[in-house]
Amino acid sequence: MNSMIKKPLLTEKATLDSEVNNRYAFIVDRRANKLEIKDAIEKQYGVTVENVRTMRYGGGKPKTKFTTRGISQESKPILKKAIVTVAEGEMINLYENI
Repeated sequence: MNSMIKKPLLTEKATLDSEVNNRYAFIVDRRANKLEIKDAIEKQYGVTVENVRTMRYGGGKPKTKFTTRGISQESKPILKKAIVTVAEGEMINLYENI
């Protein structure tokens, strides 16, 4: 896979959105911008991308856990998700590599 696109997001909500609204979700590199994501999707899947929406989630404040070994602090990794809208009549087959 391209280094910008880490993996497609295959959840129930993302699958329903791809079937109904022709939108696909991907986990991408958190430093990638919308233009780089658009170019990577078009090059990898051979489709025309109309719109790219991104969001960051995870990470943030450290969480404190009380364990048998004492108190530990950890935080989740910061991830970036991209919702890509593909042109009408085109589709991406995400299940061909499984």
